[in-house]
Amino acid sequence: MGTSSASRNARFHPDHEPLKANTALHLDDDRVIGPLHFLNPTRARFHHTNPSEKPESADLADAQPSSTSGIAYKWSSRNNRKGRHAIAISHDWSPTWRAPAATNDAKEIAKGVLRMCTTFPVWDVSYLVAIIFTLGSVVWVLNAFFVFYPDLKPESEFGGEILYGGGITAFIGATIFEIGSVLLMLEAINENRAGCFGWALEQVYEEHSGRAAVPRLVASEKACTHHHVNRRNLLGKAVAAEKQEVEAKGDVRGWTWWPSTQDLRTHYLHDLGFLACSSQMAGATVFWISGFTALPGIYNKLSPGAVTGVYWTPQVVGGLGFVISGSLFMLETQKHWWQPAPKVLGWHIGLWNLIGGWGFMLSPCFGYSSAEWAQFQAGCSTFWGSWAFLIGSMIQWYESLDKYPVETVKTS
Repeated sequence: MGTSSASRNARFHPDHEPLKANTALHLDDDRVIGPLHFLNPTRARFHHTNPSEKPESADLADAQPSSTSGIAYKWSSRNNRKGRHAIAISHDWSPTWRAPAATNDAKEIAKGVLRMCTTFPVWDVSYLVAIIFTLGSVVWVLNAFFVFYPDLKPESEFGGEILYGGGITAFIGATIFEIGSVLLMLEAINENRAGCFGWALEQVYEEHSGRAAVPRLVASEKACTHHHVNRRNLLGKAVAAEKQEVEAKGDVRGWTWWPSTQDLRTHYLHDLGFLACSSQMAGATVFWISGFTALPGIYNKLSPGAVTGVYWTPQVVGGLGFVISGSLFMLETQKHWWQPAPKVLGWHIGLWNLIGGWGFMLSPCFGYSSAEWAQFQAGCSTFWGSWAFLIGSMIQWYESLDKYPVETVKTS
């Protein structure tokens, strides 16, 4: 732990330090960091010990250690929230046991894309959030075609296309975004505060060799305490987490709809992920008003002043919430507020959501005017904003299935 004089982003609160119960992982105090000094850390690095060989698969926390510096656990607030377990391996490390292959090369990325078509963990709230936002983005892309394409090709417009096609898809898209935002918020509130290593050691016998078994580090759902391995419900604890509770080592909190006042004051209001999810949900909730008023039978009965007040204005406020949310999600993945993190999936998700938010906020700004050019730009902004949200959601879908990222790094 850092000294009491250290800024908030450079040290964990004693009650919120992740993985402190895991004796095989040792926090590097110099690698605890967050982009803003008045908020909680968002990144940390743990050095781990090389367990001695055992006859059976075992969690690293239960093994006898011997120090090694070739592999490190990369904790981040976003990965922890999403049930991911990232490790970094040095290029020139020559261990006496096997480490997993890097997942940031073209072959592994292709496997990840294929996994999106073959794996459907509907019990995982992180996966559901990604799928719901992807579906919602598809609906908004469809909506953009209804409201924008007639401006490009007026001869293609059919009766009721904008009122019915645009209005109904706007309501459906706004509702889907609201559902996704609620799940996103519940995911943030029910984060695994105790932290999770998620890797285990097993013995591997090499064929056609007389050598003894070689220890190998492998991804292990049995060792994982995140919510995504619990197939009984969306946000319940994993079996390993329940075992930790019995041993009084883990996070004993149960599933909750909303944090306590104490937790809110001491932790969540200083947590970038929670603030980003809060902004997303607030924006989606206000934005839903415009989706409702877009319905045929409502929109076409509104006066010009009412259209401005209950249709366009909620889009401005909601779009602003999306812009803030995307910015905070990007910021959460960065070492410093001024330093982008293009090598982090979460940063790209935040970036595309930021672009989508700008599109959804600019659309009503143009829509306030009845000028032909302004109405054209309103539809165009919805069009490119919807595609931006779709790209970000697809990346988030990929991220939700990539639970064990492995990175090879140069020795510093």
